[in-house]
Amino acid sequence: MWFYRAPMDERTAVTPDAAGLKALGHPVRLRMLGLLRIEGPATATGLATRLGLNTGATSYHLRQLAQHGFIEEDEERGNARDRWWRAAHQSTYTGGASAADPEEAEAHDAYSQALAVFYGEQLHNAVSERMSLPADWLATTTMSDWNLKLTPAKAKALLEALFELIEDVDEEAGADGVGDYVVQLATFPRPGTIQ
Repeated sequence: MWFYRAPMDERTAVTPDAAGLKALGHPVRLRMLGLLRIEGPATATGLATRLGLNTGATSYHLRQLAQHGFIEEDEERGNARDRWWRAAHQSTYTGGASAADPEEAEAHDAYSQALAVFYGEQLHNAVSERMSLPADWLATTTMSDWNLKLTPAKAKALLEALFELIEDVDEEAGADGVGDYVVQLATFPRPGTIQ
């Protein structure tokens, strides 16, 4: 996520530095981290199969994620030959890149580009599966956009209100009919319009 909000629980969220953002600036690493966060611990072999990669490439990307503290070895599973990995946090928060720090700006841009690819792939997959959803789930989907005329202060207030609304939703894990539900939020000035 691009907009910075202080994590509600420091144990479940991470705010990476420029080096961490650079490590996440690879779509494969974002997918791996997402799988570990959503589906739980996995081995390099299991992730390689899910992502269509060889185990060598998968292991390399896992080491990069571990080096920057996004994942950790799950010592309760596996053995010396069968290493399991788990996400170290459930969320990644980022701030805006500083124009004064070219390295930070470049890392933030690479991360944002990788996120755009990742979100686009998720959205494409959701559209592909949409018509096979049960009617009650089909009614929960939308692809909507609004083009608003706002000041930066009003735009930030809107964004904060949306975050608060989403963070206040009570999850219903364990209830009948529960499914994984994704909310992707992209807010930005319309490209080419702000001077």
